[in-house]
Amino acid sequence: MPIVGVKDTRKQQLIEATMASIAELGMQNTTIVSISKRAGMSSGIISHYFGGKQGLIEAALRYLLEQLGRELRERMAHTDGSPEQRLACIVEANFSDFQRSALAAKTWLSFWARSMHEPGLKRLQQINNARLYSNLRYSFVQVLPPEQATEAARQTAAMIDGFWLRSALSLDPTESFEAGERLIKQFIEQTLADAGATNSTN
Repeated sequence: MPIVGVKDTRKQQLIEATMASIAELGMQNTTIVSISKRAGMSSGIISHYFGGKQGLIEAALRYLLEQLGRELRERMAHTDGSPEQRLACIVEANFSDFQRSALAAKTWLSFWARSMHEPGLKRLQQINNARLYSNLRYSFVQVLPPEQATEAARQTAAMIDGFWLRSALSLDPTESFEAGERLIKQFIEQTLADAGATNSTN
């Protein structure tokens, strides 16, 4: 197992401090000073490692995306690789404990809002959207005709984003996230059942 160096440790601390600052203050009010204070480091280190606030914010978003990918791979490693189980893993990864935590949720919401105005964040968000759709369609196309697989992937991606967003903003996020995950899985199961290609995704 590789040893994490001081540089990597400091970068991770700064990324976590950035997320904490965004969650508390919002992205607009997050500054190099607010980040450096939370990390217990000088503001100069941020410029040294990331080139400034924008570079660090983009690094924080990449961290969230990496976590999402890691969670999906970990779940996939414990399945038989069937389309049904792959689809269930995709949903579960997007609704994992980390992705629906207050820290991650508030950071995601801030990123989505700012991605309409920041080209770097917009590019990363588009990568995330394309990756989600591609993963879903890859699984659906194994059991559905191409056009139906494309439609099912788009519908499922929209449900994941929609239920996640509504849950993050709800008065009872825990219950809402659980309900959203369950309803998406039911949609997938029904879609596969209608095509005569189903085991349970639960």
